[in-house]
Parts: sequence; C-alpha cells; structure tokens
Amino acid sequence: MMTGMERLKAAINGTAADRIPVFCNLLDQGASHLGLPLKEYYANGENVATAQLQMREKYGYDNLWSLFYVGKEAELLGCKRIIYANDGPPNVGEMIIQKLDDIAKLQVPDDISDHPAFQEELKCLRILRREAGGTYPICAYVTATMTLPALLMGMEHWMDLLFCGPADLREELLKKCHAFFVKEVQAYRDAGADLLLYSNPFGSTEFVPMRYLLEHSMPWIEKDIAAAGTAGMVYYCGSARFNKVIDAVFQRTGIGAYYLSPLDDVAEGKQIIAGRALCCGTINDIRMIDWRPDKVRQEVKRIVLAGKPGGKFLFGSLLMPMAIPEENIRVMLEAAYLYGRLEEGGGANG
Repeated sequence: MMTGMERLKAAINGTAADRIPVFCNLLDQGASHLGLPLKEYYANGENVATAQLQMREKYGYDNLWSLFYVGKEAELLGCKRIIYANDGPPNVGEMIIQKLDDIAKLQVPDDISDHPAFQEELKCLRILRREAGGTYPICAYVTATMTLPALLMGMEHWMDLLFCGPADLREELLKKCHAFFVKEVQAYRDAGADLLLYSNPFGSTEFVPMRYLLEHSMPWIEKDIAAAGTAGMVYYCGSARFNKVIDAVFQRTGIGAYYLSPLDDVAEGKQIIAGRALCCGTINDIRMIDWRPDKVRQEVKRIVLAGKPGGKFLFGSLLMPMAIPEENIRVMLEAAYLYGRLEEGGGANG
C-alpha cells in the first residue's frame, strides 16, 4: 500500500503508482468530528491537528491541512474580530483598511512565526509534521499579493482601488502585501508545510480581462513566485476558471501544479499543460450538498476518466461545505479510488 506522499510524487514524476492521489479538503468538519463549536475548535492547534489526522484515517485520502480559515491572514495583519457561524467557515469581522489613509498604517510583521496569531497554526503544523511528516503531504494556504487586499479592505473597495486608483496607494498596498506573502510562505515552509496553495482569483480571466491580467496581475504573480520559489506551489483561483491562463503562468513562473476550477474542462486543462506539470481536477463540492450519491459518483467518474490518461493527474475537492452529507463524502472518495486506479507506468486502466 502506497502512502499519500508516494502517490503525489509518482503523479508529479509520471511514474508508477497504485492510483492517482486524492485530496479531500475537510476543514470545518473537524469541529463536528470532535464535537466542538467552531470557535473552540480553532482556538487550539492541537484540535485542528487531531481532527485532520483522524479524518484522513477515517476516509483514507492522501493529504492533511494546516489551514484554519482564510481570515487568519487578516489577523496576522491586525484584524481583531473574526465572525464564527454554526454551519460555515469563520470570516473576517472587521476591515483593517477602512479608508485609504489606513494603507500607510499597515504593518507587516517582522517574523510571522513569532506572531501571536500564528502560534496555534504553528502548533498544528508541528503535530502534523511529527505524526505524518513525509507520509502524507501537509498543505498550507497562502493568498497571492493581488488578492490579499480584498481580505483587508473588502472586495468592492479593493476593486475600486485596483481599477481606479490612486495608483501610488495601490502600489504601496501591493508592495506591503507582497512582503507579507513572502514572509508567510517562509513561515509555513519552516514549520513543515509541503504544499502551498497559491490562491489568486485575480489570476483568472473571470475576475479581470486577459489584457489586464497579463499587464497587471501577471507581474505580481511573477514577483511572488520569483521571491518565494516554485517548490510545492500549486496555482489555484478558487472556483474561477483559468484554463486560458495556464500556459502564460507556466511560461512566466514555472509553477508545477494547477488546481483547476470545477468549471474548467479537465481534458482541455491536461492538453494545455501537456505533461509539463501536475493537473488537478476538482469536483463542484458546493453542488454536492444537494446531489444524490449516484450523481456524485457520476461526476467523479467523469472528472477522473478525463484527467487520468497519461498520468500526472490528481483528483481533489475545493473547500468542502459543512452541509455536504457524509454519505456523499464517502461516495466521492470511493469513486475516486476506484476510477483512479492506475496500471504500471501511470497509464489509465479505464
């Protein structure tokens, strides 16, 4: 029986494996797994690590997460209030940039590893590393320079500043976000993260036109990756399509893995990547809340059989909503294991 890390390495290298890697991103489910309210659950990194290890053992998938919630990055930059829901992920409760003058006041921590808001994530990572390091890939989540301002000032105000200026304040904010990004990546790597999900909806033509992306988003993508390096980086645009930009991103950064949108055509993505990198096909897990199990199985089969031929393919989920029935989670994973089986040499066996 291969480990998750062995399957991932085989997929990246195009070598023999028993099946494709299967990533299942269960985050908030950890609270219900341990019988804790979300606020109490995320208050202790040991809770998160324990749930991650136990849920992976329960379902048999190939990855572990150090991510608590996306708003953690805002906390590292000064946000003091997080809103906790009963049935969904925690969210930013205050924007630390409420007026343009606040950009000058934004302070990037000297050392994120020493920041009080990082200590529980650090505890989680250390436990994951101790218990499963080298056996299952440990994932961390980092927000790209171009996207991070949306967490600090809100999407509407960021879009206004991005497209309408003032240009000097936009550049000042982006430079600070870039400095934070580089330090955050280093902190996660130092703590033992293997994979870094580089989240950048502004690296998709669903958020900005192609010309704007190439002229404005791409230079910041290049700066991010040039400063942080490509090791373990996975290009991700949330649920936004990005097949149209894969070739440009690869040519200009060399990123070695692309976590497609459920709306992207998987076969097309594989064709664009053309064996140069790992292609990750994803299921629309929001729809899984209402789908019947047979529909889940059908979707998994469609995605896996479109992406598996030729190898260098991974099946994954997005940020699985808490409302997905457990039966659908099991059906999704069992189908991925079944249809993801590989013949010797990485070829598809149907």
